[in-house]
Amino acid sequence: MKTIVCLGVVLAFASCAAAGGPPPDGKLHGAIEFSYLTSYIWRGFDVYGPSGDSGIAPAVTLDLFGSGFGFRTQANRAVHSGFENTERWDYTIFYRNMLWPDARHAMAYHIGYVYYNYPDNSRTLADLSEMQGAFSFPQLLGIKGLVPTYVLVKLWPANSGSLVASRVDLTRGILSRGTASGWAHIFMLDYGIPITPLLPNQKEQAIRLHSEFVFNDGVGPAGQDVDHDWSNAVFGILTDFELGGGFSFTPAFYIQSSWDDSVNTENEYWAVLTMQYRF
Repeated sequence: MKTIVCLGVVLAFASCAAAGGPPPDGKLHGAIEFSYLTSYIWRGFDVYGPSGDSGIAPAVTLDLFGSGFGFRTQANRAVHSGFENTERWDYTIFYRNMLWPDARHAMAYHIGYVYYNYPDNSRTLADLSEMQGAFSFPQLLGIKGLVPTYVLVKLWPANSGSLVASRVDLTRGILSRGTASGWAHIFMLDYGIPITPLLPNQKEQAIRLHSEFVFNDGVGPAGQDVDHDWSNAVFGILTDFELGGGFSFTPAFYIQSSWDDSVNTENEYWAVLTMQYRF
């Protein structure tokens, strides 16, 4: 019932916002992508543990006819065996648009609902639901390419009787004082530095610098007992290579400074290689 209500909130909000947005262009747009990750870090957590594996993440995103509505499906799994219970499929319905595009306080926003499914487990064991809102201000700081973003996340067990709702830590198989329910606040700052394109047929290119700082308000996605505290910071560098015909390749490198042992006891670093086709 809660899931239906949240979907209704997304659709109702988007319908009101769409009334003042640009008209749909009548064409279906989207992207198909495949990512390889040397390590899988999600919201500060090392999903595969200290001796974990690299991962892959194929995904499909559909932008529904330029309406602002969209749908995304992404699979997350380890490259090797032994981590089957951590395989996760993410199903997202979202609406994105921009308010006050010509003003200093122009705001690009993304409102979405995500269902996290663990296919190798019973859906009543560990599945999660999430509401998320991301709000970016591309002109606020007055420096081209320097964009602050605030992300608000509400996560909860998809089933009230699941183990992650029953104070059980699935990562260790023990009782826990925490549940997979709560809020996270993520503060981001991105900066795009234009460079001379490295490929002869690419018109423009930028080195993108990314940073984010996460306040975890007690959310353990696998039922962990997590503190209400600043959990981690992430810093990244990436760029896009346009290969022509709708294809692009994006290499990225990230480091994480872990501040809260209840989320992660180690600092992390990892690379992500993404091939994408846009249509």
